[in-house]
Amino acid sequence: MKKVLAIMLAVVLAVTVMAGCAPKAVQQAQSSAPAASPDAAPAESAAPANKAIAKEDIKVGFLYVGPVGDEGYSYAHDQGRKELETKLGVKTMFVENVPETADCEAQIRSLIDQGCNVIYATSFGHMKFIDAVAKDYPDLYFGHATGFMTEANMSNYMGRIYEARYLSGIAAGMNTKNGQIGYVAAMKTAEVIRGINAFTLGVRSVNPTATVEVKWTNSWYDPAVEKATAVDLLNKGCDVIAQHCDTTGPQVAAQEKGAKCVGYNAPTISAAPKAYLTAPLFHWGTFYCNDVQSIIDGTWAPQSYWEGIKSGMVSLDALSENNVAGTKEKVEEAQAKIVDGSMFVFSGEIKDNEGKVKVAAGEKMTDEQMLAFDWFVEGVIGSAK
Repeated sequence: MKKVLAIMLAVVLAVTVMAGCAPKAVQQAQSSAPAASPDAAPAESAAPANKAIAKEDIKVGFLYVGPVGDEGYSYAHDQGRKELETKLGVKTMFVENVPETADCEAQIRSLIDQGCNVIYATSFGHMKFIDAVAKDYPDLYFGHATGFMTEANMSNYMGRIYEARYLSGIAAGMNTKNGQIGYVAAMKTAEVIRGINAFTLGVRSVNPTATVEVKWTNSWYDPAVEKATAVDLLNKGCDVIAQHCDTTGPQVAAQEKGAKCVGYNAPTISAAPKAYLTAPLFHWGTFYCNDVQSIIDGTWAPQSYWEGIKSGMVSLDALSENNVAGTKEKVEEAQAKIVDGSMFVFSGEIKDNEGKVKVAAGEKMTDEQMLAFDWFVEGVIGSAK
């Protein structure tokens, strides 16, 4: 199924490019995240089918896959919602714990019944449901995080979190003592695989023989399973734990075992003050404020938004005092190169974890290739299939 999805997405992207309406970028399939966001300027897009809405008449509805209080993925989106309220003064509301089932569509229609005329669904599995509703309401605005579908009145959006993941990998590589790093991963989607690969490339840029062992939870949000998976990795000898899952369970497990950890989505040093190194962060408010402002201005157009560190859409959290000397310098050096364009995370030569060259020396992966990731880079222990 993953290969089928990757092929379908590649076709969608190819058609988009040939049609001359390639947006700021395109992202692929994840779950608790939106449609990725690169750094290329968006091309001209067709005029939206709907009209501008005065600020005082806007009501924005959000659908979250998890609870807002978990300091994870949904929490990060809710921080963006609050920023939208504060900066633009528009009315908002949200629904949490929205499953990736037909109930999602019911929740979207309920938000519309409650007066929402701008709606954002934030998990990959919400995509087909919000797309269906968008077609039924051409005069309303819709957005979907982490997916790839667009309509005349619906955009997709994501952050190039792989840039921040690479930097967090540098921190992990600097801080592992035995070269064994564990990674608690949610679902086998290209977004998650891309993040693991970027993290591992960061690790091995400073620690060439280190390995990253991946274990899957097969869920976007499961506190007990996430912590238990981390414990399993720690018991196998990993002394740093990273994650693409929604809770702080892996970080708590790392502290309890005397290891170190890299978080995700939010600054969570309070959860594991003796273990926490840093975390890749999304700043969803960057997109939400720009998107809603364009509705107010009457300039909105559908896009596939994929922006990175340079735009402020993603960042690396401040390095804690748990990091060893020299970590800050290595991270700052790499970040400067990412921002000025002198370094690209997925530049060759890159081999997969079976030794096959996947990206030749001097070549860069395209957005289409990154959005269809279904293989692990050298240094990863585990299967992406």
